[in-house]
Amino acid sequence: MKRVNVIQPKALLKVIAILVPLLLSVNGLVFAASGQSSDVSKNSAAAVAGTAVSAPAAEAAHGAEATEGEEKAGDVIMHHILDKNVLSFEPFGEISLPKIPPIAGIDISITKHVVMLWVVSALLLIVFSVVGGKYKNLTPRNAPKGLANAMEALVEFIRLDVAKSNIGHGYEKHLPYLLTVFFFILFCNLLGLIPYGATATGNVNVTLTLSVFTFFVTQIAAFKAHGVKGYLKHLTAGTHWSLWIIMVPIEIIGQFTKPFALTVRLFANMTAGHIIILSLIFISFILKSYIVAVAVSVPFAIFIYLLELFVAFLQAFVFTMLSALFIGLATAHEGSDEHVAEGAHH
Repeated sequence: MKRVNVIQPKALLKVIAILVPLLLSVNGLVFAASGQSSDVSKNSAAAVAGTAVSAPAAEAAHGAEATEGEEKAGDVIMHHILDKNVLSFEPFGEISLPKIPPIAGIDISITKHVVMLWVVSALLLIVFSVVGGKYKNLTPRNAPKGLANAMEALVEFIRLDVAKSNIGHGYEKHLPYLLTVFFFILFCNLLGLIPYGATATGNVNVTLTLSVFTFFVTQIAAFKAHGVKGYLKHLTAGTHWSLWIIMVPIEIIGQFTKPFALTVRLFANMTAGHIIILSLIFISFILKSYIVAVAVSVPFAIFIYLLELFVAFLQAFVFTMLSALFIGLATAHEGSDEHVAEGAHH
């Protein structure tokens, strides 16, 4: 008998799960491109009506029109990335978010990134409430399954390979913060990849706030571990007093460059992926070629989209790992490495 290959339903669902978000993302760009084409047609009709226009003037108008089209492509990309007071659901419409009067010159209006932060917070509460409920009903003979099993694997990974390995003794007191940061960033990154979603971690204000939290946790942990005298001694890096004039400013600057690096790394990586995907899609609209769309734009956009899924987990891990590393460096005592080496030798 001949073997007949049948498409598995699970494989078909995986393909649909990859293509649907991309097609819905392209949908908004199609509407933007249609607006550009209508503007271009209006401009061309006006040019035909004005028969008295000279050839050089027509060429200049054509160049200005092309430049305007390129700017509109960039505007659409920035419109998708930047924060705004509107939730867009093309082609169904949009929701205008309420604006709050500035307080002390600070704008605290509700934006789409603020909404996404609320959504992520609600999802975290729901997910871990469900997982906690499942663990309460477990017996010694049963093992966690499904979502509870996945969350347990991630929690154990952060506990052992991130917190314990980088902080060492006393890592338990910092574990709740590290787990919160990891899952919060992870959910923010993943929600930015679904249709009509927005990447809150692509906003520098969000990443800066997370980095400031890490900065204060690090400084408080250092004060508790060393005291005021030990903390000030730590700024000298154990050097001779004649080198303090050089080492102290360097150590103080280093305290602020660490959160700055956390801020820029997360913000840049989460923003760059979306810019690349939208730019690849727009190539087919700019060149007006179906061949480019099929051969270049769609395949490469799907590849970058899948890569963004990996980057979403990677950046959450990197931010958490560096936070744990900074806490471990701030709380480490002199000679701790030697004691650890001696213990391992014995």
